[in-house]
Amino acid sequence: MTLRDIVDRRTEPDPWVEGDNIPWNEPAFSARMLREHLSQEHDAASRRFATIDRHVAWIHEVLLAGRRTRVLDLACGPGLYTSRLARLGHTCVGIDYSPASIAHAEAEAEREDLACRYRLEDLRSADYGSGFGLAMLLFGEFNAFRPVDARRILNTAHAALSEGGILLLEPHTFATIRKLGEAGPSWYSSPAGLFSDQPHLVLKESHWHAATRTATTRWYVLDAATAGVTRCAHSLQAYSDEEYVILLSACGFGEVRLLPSLTGETEGDPSGLMAITARARPR
Repeated sequence: MTLRDIVDRRTEPDPWVEGDNIPWNEPAFSARMLREHLSQEHDAASRRFATIDRHVAWIHEVLLAGRRTRVLDLACGPGLYTSRLARLGHTCVGIDYSPASIAHAEAEAEREDLACRYRLEDLRSADYGSGFGLAMLLFGEFNAFRPVDARRILNTAHAALSEGGILLLEPHTFATIRKLGEAGPSWYSSPAGLFSDQPHLVLKESHWHAATRTATTRWYVLDAATAGVTRCAHSLQAYSDEEYVILLSACGFGEVRLLPSLTGETEGDPSGLMAITARARPR
């Protein structure tokens, strides 16, 4: 792409047309994202470890009532939740399509001899296996999938859970996604960062699509030396609380509970995420 392509762009992109997501699976991007996952300076890619520790304690002590089980972590990243759950006696499987994150998770599991197994696969097409007591998809990743793919993921998760097994989702609230879509354009420059190892400029713009209730964000990355342009885009699907309940019920889940956070309490989390628990009904 060139600067002229930015000028001539379609001002309101169709959801998911310009890209399913930021390029998590590209090796170089994946390595840069891993640095952000492990950073303790922000909560942008993953939370700080102290927050994750609180979430894992709630999952183990409250959600699972201290009972050890098999845990399926979808979009597991570098295994920050699975490694902690394994140290508490759970057996874990993590699936993600970021190669650097999976390599980090595997290395940590091997180093500590943790009961964790990781798979580098796309959640939309992966076979999750079966016999799990808990399946979880955290940190807003659920909303990044097209509705047809989100339903497929829920159906596959239901098949992976034992009867009565627990599903734990941490999606965005409707209001949060709408706010993201209605945010104005912004830009920043960086000597090196998530989108490039070289000096670059990032132009960001977001759009709210009222008809489909989706927010689409574009990032145009301008290389400082060459003025070459690359573009990333992703979309987020918004659901009301009632729509989350209806969707989960249609995919075989009951006893749906909506919670303000992964500790069940209002934490004042600026990310605008909520937590949902449900149980797999008999097939």
